[in-house]
Amino acid sequence: MQTHVFLDCCGISIPDDFCLQLYAQTEAAASVPPAEERHSFGNSLTQIQSIDSLASQNMTYFSHHTDSRRTSKRPLRPGHIVLPIALLIGLCFSLIAPRIIVAQTATPAEPGTTDPPTLIDENDASEDDPDPNLVPLDTDSPPPEAAGQSTSTTSSVPRAEDLLQPNPTGNSPATARFSDAFNPPAELMQTQDPSRNPADQMEYASYNVPIVMDPSVQAHIRYFNTAIHDRFGQWLLRLSRYQPLVETIFSEFHLPSDLVYLSLVESGFNPYAYSRAKATGPWQFMKGTAKAYGLRVDTYVDERRDPIKSTVAAARYLRDLYDLFGAWPLAMAAYNAGEGKVMRALHKAKAESFSEISKTRLIRRETKEYVPRFMAATIIARNPDRYGFSQESAEPHQFDEVIVTRPLHLRAIAKATRISYEDLRLLNPELRRDATPPGDETYHLKVPVGTKEKIAQELDQIPTHKFPPLPAKAQFATAGSSHWYKVRIGDTLAKVSKRFRISLKTLKTKNSLSSPTIRPGDFLIISR
Repeated sequence: MQTHVFLDCCGISIPDDFCLQLYAQTEAAASVPPAEERHSFGNSLTQIQSIDSLASQNMTYFSHHTDSRRTSKRPLRPGHIVLPIALLIGLCFSLIAPRIIVAQTATPAEPGTTDPPTLIDENDASEDDPDPNLVPLDTDSPPPEAAGQSTSTTSSVPRAEDLLQPNPTGNSPATARFSDAFNPPAELMQTQDPSRNPADQMEYASYNVPIVMDPSVQAHIRYFNTAIHDRFGQWLLRLSRYQPLVETIFSEFHLPSDLVYLSLVESGFNPYAYSRAKATGPWQFMKGTAKAYGLRVDTYVDERRDPIKSTVAAARYLRDLYDLFGAWPLAMAAYNAGEGKVMRALHKAKAESFSEISKTRLIRRETKEYVPRFMAATIIARNPDRYGFSQESAEPHQFDEVIVTRPLHLRAIAKATRISYEDLRLLNPELRRDATPPGDETYHLKVPVGTKEKIAQELDQIPTHKFPPLPAKAQFATAGSSHWYKVRIGDTLAKVSKRFRISLKTLKTKNSLSSPTIRPGDFLIISR
């Protein structure tokens, strides 16, 4: 039958009765009695000869039947039938082999060749899971076309790194910090751009971080001023509450005061802000970096939300990044992407400045836009009236402290002392369960100014809070009208969309996703 297929593909008409006869006779000749199987080598030769001789006789009949115009009919030699069969077998393998290769690549690899899965401790994971107090991060970026439309545009504005004016000192390199080479410490002197009027030159000279007005910065200014004008106004109002203490802390670490506006592009200085990457707090610390800089992150307390402690950690981190890279644009890019990624990008591109690596594909678009975004936020924050924002400020972040020796819930304290629960919660955003943690002999609870004595007198009357048992594996956490969903192995955006009956477009928009790729352990905002 294979010969029939091969000849039929060549355009030769083959009688069906001949094919059936040839197939039956070939099968009969190919069968070998079991007793003869012990001599496989000799029987194989005999078998091949018998099949070829039989095929030769039948091919003589076939030649006479299919072409009656031939005057001479020569019987095919025994070897002639081997060539068509060999060609047929080769054709079959050429068609089947690619499918086999594809199937092998699609199947899972052997257990011994795959990378071992990363084991996640459930207790460790619960320390970083969102709780009901958290809210999704709302610092959106402008559309890619708006922010990236100026990538090919040349600007007469000097590079941000060229604005640095080092002032060498006689200190030893082994003992002096890099920032000590600048006067004043860690402050950046600005060069004058002759293309701008004197008023603009004086304005840019007043900044203590590099500020340039290129098309990318202008695009972010338009976005803040038009697309999210009201939201940016809320960020400015919220920042005004904490700005005095942040500037005080930064001055102690010899950091430029304008770095306070970095918190605007990070979270709008929202202590409860939480990102998909599990960064938390006003300075959006990841858990590993937070613990490395002395912040407590566990099931009951997350000091990434504490405005003062997180600002101290951010100041230390920014100072270390500046000492490492020697330029604020690179330090800020490393704050966003990590110092390792920026260092590798500089090494691969053989570059020395942020403006050079921002023109490559070695860093993400988010990092490329991070520095212009900060510059735009700084320009608006320092000139709010110019862009139509109110100069209204909130009450400064002030408090007293009460030492608590046992778990107390904020609502129980508010009920016993008639102090606003919202005020207590505002002053203690680090408490993940709205209660002081168990096991702490002395916990410093922040209370409104002037209420310390009143609360101290009522502490003995406030009942001890009993925490419910922790769930073994929580998949959801409510956050207002939204829900957080923890991505599991095998989940895709399409599956999550179908499971919760949310359109794929809405799911991607709520989570600021530009690609359908999600990873196990990520958190998705589930809201309609």
